[in-house]
Amino acid sequence: MSKFWSHFTTITKHRWLVRKGCFKAGLYWQGLVHDLSKYSPTEFWVGVKYFQGDRSPNNAEREDKGYSSAWLHHKGRNKHHYEYWIDYNSHGNKSGESIMVPVPMPDKYIAEMIMDRIAASKVYRGKDYTDADPLNYYWQGTQNAPLHDYTRTTLLKYLEMLAEKGEYETFAAIKRDLVKKKF
Repeated sequence: MSKFWSHFTTITKHRWLVRKGCFKAGLYWQGLVHDLSKYSPTEFWVGVKYFQGDRSPNNAEREDKGYSSAWLHHKGRNKHHYEYWIDYNSHGNKSGESIMVPVPMPDKYIAEMIMDRIAASKVYRGKDYTDADPLNYYWQGTQNAPLHDYTRTTLLKYLEMLAEKGEYETFAAIKRDLVKKKF
């Protein structure tokens, strides 16, 4: 199969898996619009060029060029990525300069981020997927990422629950705690 169809199939399967998880958690709109930017020319053609099938093409582009144009486009348009939630601190640091800091993600985007990680793990791990894979992915690359303490704590809570108790209990808890939460 050509890289075009392979990439198209991969991102479509990913979106289908995220949609399925989001619907179970009560995130209907987010499930429908998740990652639509992946079909934009800026992201899609990079994905085709660097498609490998077992990992994100953005990593291959980053290795080739030193950065990923597709990722820079993607993270600025999709609120389920923690990188979207980094802003300048208006108070600055000790020298008075503005610094970039993570801000807390809204719960509904943390929930979508969890569904995104589950779907990506299922797509790339295939038949070898286990409910511990999204947590393992966190420990391999996200543990030192600039996440707000609330975002990190919440993300870890549900990734650990997924690894220990599975999807059914975790999705029910996400729906109860993050999606249907009363303020």
